Order: sequence, then structure tokens, then C-alpha cells
Amino acid sequence: MMNSQDADVQKHLRCRPGDVARSVLLPGDPARARRIAEAFDEARLIAENREYVLFTGLTNGVAVSVCSTGIGGSSAAIALEELRNVGAELFIRVGSAGGRRKDMPIGSLVVLTAAYRGDGVSDEYLPLGFPAVADLNVSNALIRAAKDLGYEAWTGIGTTRSAFYARHPELNEQLRRAGVVAAEMEASTLFIVGAHRGARVGCVLATDSNIYLEKQPTPPEKEALYMQGEHMTIQTALRAVQLLEGTP
Repeated sequence: MMNSQDADVQKHLRCRPGDVARSVLLPGDPARARRIAEAFDEARLIAENREYVLFTGLTNGVAVSVCSTGIGGSSAAIALEELRNVGAELFIRVGSAGGRRKDMPIGSLVVLTAAYRGDGVSDEYLPLGFPAVADLNVSNALIRAAKDLGYEAWTGIGTTRSAFYARHPELNEQLRRAGVVAAEMEASTLFIVGAHRGARVGCVLATDSNIYLEKQPTPPEKEALYMQGEHMTIQTALRAVQLLEGTP
């Protein structure tokens, strides 16, 4: 329990003003947060509590932080809220997703420009008629970063769901026919909470599965392909932060 001396410490992230950079990367997995921190030029651990692991460091001379958010919209919303409280302004989700195109290999790099609001959290912030859209400048920076690095990036609308094991085949097919590129569990929440809090939010993903592939890889093949994709998402996000902060 926090005492009166901890009044400026955020309840869940355990960070204070001055602990985080203006730009923050938001993976779900704490292990991925550590891998992202390892890609910084230098990094220091700020705090570790529950599903939240927070590092701050530098990428090509630019200050950057990374904070894991756990699984789903509720914990992701808490992370963005508390990071915003201590001064963060720009957020990039660096996540994993299921591919929703029949020709999208596992390990593909995806930049989400918007998301279907099936998260079950964002409607606590803004009515469902309000679109969950990524910040245009952040999306453009991610697309340019991928191009600079020689990566092929899929772009488009994702679908965010609240229950991983729930099955809604009719909705999934309807969304797939409408052109949804990937399914995950945090993007629409972050886009909406970002809009609510006046923050800029983008999203880059690597696909770790695709139920629509005719030939499914073996589990070891799938893991190897995903890790290649994760590496691309990390490098793309870091390069995007550099571009957004004005570093050539």
C-alpha cells in the first residue's frame, strides 16, 4: 500500500513524473517489453508490478520508454491512463495478432489504421459510434519506418476482441469480408483512451497465427516465423519514434 509520501506514484505502474519519456511503446507481454528494452541503446528498469514492466532509455539519442500492458483492454487502458498522468504523449502498441487475410503469412508486419470496437472497455470512455482510429502521423511514421528498413507492411483495419476463447464465426467472416487484416485484444481500447486523453496512438503488430491459411506450419515453425515478425515490429516502432521526434 502506498503512503502519503507516494502520492505522486501511479497506483499500478509505480512510476512518477520524470520516469517516462514522451514516447512509449506498449507491448502486451512483459517478456516482449524486456526484449524491446534490449533493443534500446541503453535502458533502465523503472518499475515492475503485476503485468506491468516499465523501462526508459534511448534509441539513436531519442528518449523512449516501454511498458507492458498485459492481456486485454482493461489493463491496457490503465497503462495508458497512468503513463499519460506522468507526462507521456505518444504511444505505439507493439503487439501480436492473428492474421485475417488468406494470403497473409505468419510473421507478417501489420500497421493498424483503425479497429473494430469489440474490446468491451472503450465504450466506458466514448460511445460506440465514435471510431477507434490510429493517429494519422503515427501510422504514417510506422509505414515509412517499415519502408526505410526494407520491410513489407500490411496496413488496414483490425478487430479487437474482449474474450480470446469466445468464438463468433459469423462476425469473424463478416469482418474478414469487409477487409479486416488482423485480430487482437488491445488496439481499439488504446485508440479510444488515447482520443479521450489527448494522446497520439499508433499500432504495429506481428501475426502469430492465421486460421485462414490453407497449410498451417508446425508449432516450431510458427514460433520461428513469429519471432522474425516481432523483431520487425520492434525495429519499426523504434524507427517510427525517431522519425516522430525529428531524428533523420
